[in-house]
Amino acid sequence: MIQYFFSRSLAFASLILALVPNTCAGTEKRAPLSASDVAAIRTVLERYRTGWLANNADAVRGSFTQDAVLLPHHGVPPAVGMAAINEFWFPASPTKTTITTFVQTIDEVGGEGYLAYVRGTSEVAWRVEDGAKSQQWRNSGNFLAILKKQDDGKWLMSHLIWDDPPNQQVN
Repeated sequence: MIQYFFSRSLAFASLILALVPNTCAGTEKRAPLSASDVAAIRTVLERYRTGWLANNADAVRGSFTQDAVLLPHHGVPPAVGMAAINEFWFPASPTKTTITTFVQTIDEVGGEGYLAYVRGTSEVAWRVEDGAKSQQWRNSGNFLAILKKQDDGKWLMSHLIWDDPPNQQVN
């Protein structure tokens, strides 16, 4: 009898503990994104895009959380954290890469509370200069960004994944 009572009590306590986080979580964290949140999220993606076009590494980095994760195309290992992202995109190198075109189309913005996602397509063209050698490349594909609302109300990307075909050399 005691074992039966203990088993039922334990099961009931487990059920209550499983439900408490869901029922006690602040409704504000589950609220749909407001129009101002969606506008702020779109602004982050635009700042990211224009940062690349302006060759402004700080603007690009400033679009991400410090613990952000890049999930590149073609099975390239993830870049986790700002130091790894910096090394992935802005390595110390005599080779200079300049983004010449970056068109982003946002097809969907969604989420709730403090988490959001953006899905879309992008087209990128860039020039790589290594001494006297210069090459131009272009590519297009899909992307998915996850954003987190920070304590100060600012939205930043925490994860970015993109998928596109192998780069196409223009010249």
